[in-house]
Amino acid sequence: MVRLVPCMRLIVAITGASGVIYGKRFLEALKEKNVETHLIISKAGEKMLQYELGVARKDLERLASHVYDEDLLTAPIASGSFITDGMAIIPCSMKTVAGIAHGYSENLILRAADVTLKEKRKLVIVPRETPLNAIHLRNLLELAMQGVAVIPAMPAFYHKPEKIEDLVDFIVGKVLDALGIEHNLFKRWSAPTAEEK
Repeated sequence: MVRLVPCMRLIVAITGASGVIYGKRFLEALKEKNVETHLIISKAGEKMLQYELGVARKDLERLASHVYDEDLLTAPIASGSFITDGMAIIPCSMKTVAGIAHGYSENLILRAADVTLKEKRKLVIVPRETPLNAIHLRNLLELAMQGVAVIPAMPAFYHKPEKIEDLVDFIVGKVLDALGIEHNLFKRWSAPTAEEK
């Protein structure tokens, strides 16, 4: 099979949900892998970057290959003719989940997700909300039924994390797994040997 793009190309969106640290780390990991990234940061996401990480939008934009304003519906990534290997929304607000689930493409993040779905490309979301109400669960179920990989920000502990970065890397690693990108961000599960028990 001939690739239509010379290297892996992904759309990355960061919304206003808490947990923008996941999006930042994801972009860092993709840059290390030389993946071409097309970044959209929502206005609420920009505020969360400053609030949670003390990071300015321009600092994250340096990690991306291309950057778009969320209102730019004429961007290349708004068209299915622009070939990508998929999209990750990390973190993904419940507002964004609802918009995707109901085909409400009012901004570039929602339009790019809609295009990703209609073109049968990989769409991965990292919802960050707790507790979840029945509306959230219905919307997430709808997306899962459409083939979206729903990876909640729920880290595991079998890899014996020692710091927050280890917990972040676990979730980012799961997103990379869903997109078929090799990594060593966390130690994978293996049954304990007799000596370890």
